[in-house]
Amino acid sequence: MDIDAALRKMTPEEKIAVCDGQNFWMTREAAGLPAVLMCDGPHGLRRQNMENGGAADMLGINRSLPATCFPAAVTSGASWDPSLMERIGEAIGAEARTCGTDLVLGPAANIKRSPLCGRSFEYFSEDPVVSGKMAAGFIRGLQKNGTGACLKHFACNNQEGSRFVSDSILDERTLREIYLTGFEIAVKEGKPAAVMCSYNKINGVHASDSRRLLTDVLRDEWGFDGLVVTDWGAMNDRVAGFRAGCDLNMPGGSNYMGSACAKALHAGKLSGEDVDRCARRVLALAERAAEARKEKSGFDRQAHHALAREAAESGAVLLKNNGVLPFRKGQRIALIGAMARTPRYQGAGSSHVNPFNVVSPCDAMPDAVYAMGCGESGDTTDELIAEAAAAAKSADAAVIFAGLPDRYESEGFDRETMKMTDGHVRMIEAIAAANPSTAVVLCCGSAVECPWADKVGAILYMGLGGQAMGEAAANLLYGRVNPSGRLTESWPYQYEDCVCASYFGAKDAQYREGVYVGYRYYDAAGVPVRWPFGHGLCYTAFAYSDLSIDRMTVTVSVANAGSMPGEEVVMLFVAPPAGSGYRPVRELKAFRKVFLQAGEKKAVAFRLTDRAFAVWDSGWKTAAGTYQVQIGGLTAEMRVEGEEVSLRRGDWYDAPDGAPTQEAWETMLGRRYCEQIPVKGQYTMDNTLMEMKDHSLLMKIMYWSVKAVIGRGFPKEQRNMDCPEYKTLLLSSAGGPLRVMQISGGMKDGLFRWILKIANGHVIRGIFRGSPPRSLRQNGSRPK
Repeated sequence: MDIDAALRKMTPEEKIAVCDGQNFWMTREAAGLPAVLMCDGPHGLRRQNMENGGAADMLGINRSLPATCFPAAVTSGASWDPSLMERIGEAIGAEARTCGTDLVLGPAANIKRSPLCGRSFEYFSEDPVVSGKMAAGFIRGLQKNGTGACLKHFACNNQEGSRFVSDSILDERTLREIYLTGFEIAVKEGKPAAVMCSYNKINGVHASDSRRLLTDVLRDEWGFDGLVVTDWGAMNDRVAGFRAGCDLNMPGGSNYMGSACAKALHAGKLSGEDVDRCARRVLALAERAAEARKEKSGFDRQAHHALAREAAESGAVLLKNNGVLPFRKGQRIALIGAMARTPRYQGAGSSHVNPFNVVSPCDAMPDAVYAMGCGESGDTTDELIAEAAAAAKSADAAVIFAGLPDRYESEGFDRETMKMTDGHVRMIEAIAAANPSTAVVLCCGSAVECPWADKVGAILYMGLGGQAMGEAAANLLYGRVNPSGRLTESWPYQYEDCVCASYFGAKDAQYREGVYVGYRYYDAAGVPVRWPFGHGLCYTAFAYSDLSIDRMTVTVSVANAGSMPGEEVVMLFVAPPAGSGYRPVRELKAFRKVFLQAGEKKAVAFRLTDRAFAVWDSGWKTAAGTYQVQIGGLTAEMRVEGEEVSLRRGDWYDAPDGAPTQEAWETMLGRRYCEQIPVKGQYTMDNTLMEMKDHSLLMKIMYWSVKAVIGRGFPKEQRNMDCPEYKTLLLSSAGGPLRVMQISGGMKDGLFRWILKIANGHVIRGIFRGSPPRSLRQNGSRPK
């Protein structure tokens, strides 16, 4: 259709309205085009059925239609296999098309900055090259049948605590080299239909309001030509959003700032061209969806389950093995831990999938003896430990399934510690003492402290392995599949070793460490880790030889020197010239996963570009000098022509040791940092009930009302912060700004601004000058 012609027939108010969703998951019908239906789906569809009065939410609380639950990104990312991600994306795209979903909200390409981030399980890596390549693969596969992918959360959304009101404070070089690079790769190589802007501010500007982020960088620099949609409730100033190129406000139904936009448009304070551009992109997405719907789709449920198993196998990382694995046929095996019977296979929050089928380790290994050892909550008793130890002692080998219970990891809040539960640690130590042939299978979404690691014979990290994790675990433990996963994030010995440990978790995200994220810090500071980035063992051995460089092409030979077929991840790192100053010791620039039969040898070639040697200094600059190319323990030098770039600073950033001081960080920023403290009388729509309740009686009443309403949806025993769903819902409601509550509640303009006047102490003005909006007087205070 001719979208420009359709726009000419629409009134300004209609154009503004088309850029606001119809309801929780759909856009509006407009210009003869059907509404676009969206749903969550980074590792499987969370398609909520609203047609028959079903409830909708953004937090994984209400039930969704059955779908294949693939491994979360923490596991699939550890496969280092973009082609596998492409197949997973294609499978999710087929399921989306079958159930009428037009846009899938995924993948998530945020950087794993701290192991305590509650949503780390949804993210691929601490390295932007891995994140970008894996996300691009998923996008390409998902969009093969016309279903759209929505890359998220753009950008610098690296903590869940205070995520609605957090300000990510960082310098331009850190932003470009670490936090935007993965998105850049995914946009350029995957070409997603949409990008989702995040809740947080970036250096004081909300992502939804940032023209520099959404237009100058995303569209003008990277060539993105799709739609920008808010995270659910992330719109700040709708007028600024139009100017920035934030096209679609979701969820719909509130007409958030619609009147203000119309007034700004008519007053010449908002450009009609800006509104037209946003509306045009919304209609273009609708046209794309309408065209894709012409192709009917179906899928093979069993084939998708088999793919989920393959992905869990490919992404599992063998962290340690002293000969305990693989098990031999006929060995008596004891399975220990509640997770062996009720597996932890996915995280909580908006990515939560209602799986077609879940196969537990007990299901996959029916001949094994089972003992609980520890309950689902991570608690144990002397009796449970004794029973498990006896079972382990009577077996040839024991397998403990442990990690983090559900309540530790979720969207909406961060972990408080990197430690495992005391019950899991007690169980592991007791079983290891009872049977030296003990293997631990870890099920958790990010790194945990493992003080017991030297006491067990083998450790297999399954991450969150999806609905087929039980079968995958059995195949890996028995050697029917050779482990090939490699860590995409460093595992420190203890949380205190993390560079950001002393300041992560504050309201504002202070990126004091600069570009020293993950292995970049541990390498530069000389801090030993338990398992480094890229670590992973297997049941065979690989040998590297013949590293050579011809201009910008790097070639290396890899041989399988063992007796079992296997896959090796070939990683290419680049080390900068000596004396470079503020620059990581080495950085990953390329990787490839190769399959080799026993005794087979292959040559692997990489074509580098100037970007592999570039740093950000008011633009990308290729720094001249002699670099080292490192692959598999081999090193070769190459001379790179470019320009002289001065990176020496003479402070912590030249030679990191411990955590940077605020003074050193502010010097790098070029400005002072001071957290903004909410003050009564100055509250805005960007403040939360939690921030205001201790200073405003009205906000305290609202807080307790919200808490009571949320509590009615849970049994009494779950109305506490140990229940991840309750905790997430409370923190996302009372911990969300008033604007988020208005948008997500589908309320019309005026209600919260009237309440805000009273909260700021303007009681007389609120009652007489700013009387309740008509919707409140007619319908009461509860949203419809």
